[in-house]
Amino acid sequence: MRFEGTDNYVVTDDLKVAVNAAVVLERPLLIKGEPGTGKTVLAKEVAQALGKNLIEWHIKSTTTAQQGLYEYDAVRRLRDSQLGDERVHDISNYIMPGKLWEAFGDEVETPLLLIDEIDKADIEFPNDLLLELDRMEFHVYETKQIVKAVKRPIVIITSNNEKELPDAFLRRCFFHYISFPDVETMRDIVEVHYPGIQDELVREALSLFYDVRDVPGVKKRPSTSELLDWLKLLLAEDVSPEVLRSQDPNVAIPPLYGALLKNEQDVQLFERLAFMSRREQRGA
Repeated sequence: MRFEGTDNYVVTDDLKVAVNAAVVLERPLLIKGEPGTGKTVLAKEVAQALGKNLIEWHIKSTTTAQQGLYEYDAVRRLRDSQLGDERVHDISNYIMPGKLWEAFGDEVETPLLLIDEIDKADIEFPNDLLLELDRMEFHVYETKQIVKAVKRPIVIITSNNEKELPDAFLRRCFFHYISFPDVETMRDIVEVHYPGIQDELVREALSLFYDVRDVPGVKKRPSTSELLDWLKLLLAEDVSPEVLRSQDPNVAIPPLYGALLKNEQDVQLFERLAFMSRREQRGA
């Protein structure tokens, strides 16, 4: 059972090694990288390539580790008791399995569990899952039940590096950082999404895209997903490569820049650069 990539996802050799190493070691694969570099999509493509059932747990700032195990609905039980419902005598009727329980209970095939953007949660969230991910079991206190993984799931955990993760948690993971794609890798990614796209347009768009990323002071550098959105707009608006290649300081801000620049500080930065360029041209 080895991951060799898919037709829909360009995977580097070191990323393939990381995925397969985590599978062999039976440890969670912790994937870090800039937002928009395909971390979440990776889990979906690995599940597809290996023929695994994908269980997705998308983490929010309010998510607790307990929710991944199960939740006890005491309010519904109280309401049912007031209504004389017979179900109240069996507390298991009010235990709602979480995503880890779902992953542990797959008896047919080894599932793939995605814990997406773990760094959004409270700092204690990873520590609260240490034993469960290590032993692949947990205790349901209300029913005195031990839930143990029938088949140890493949676990992929993503992080945007918004906060540091505890050392004890990191020790239990196989780590890989997805570096931002170089130009050649990005060409391959573009070709996957837009087969047969004009080479000259891609060349000029990538040149301008990486120039934008390299401008000192840019607060939010555009990502791979934003590049793909921008190319889609360039194709829809039939923007020519000559427009992208233009050195006219009056068009220093890229056309359809709203797909690349995502806050007013970066737009103002490029407007200032355009103004300074025009002033220097007049003074020449």
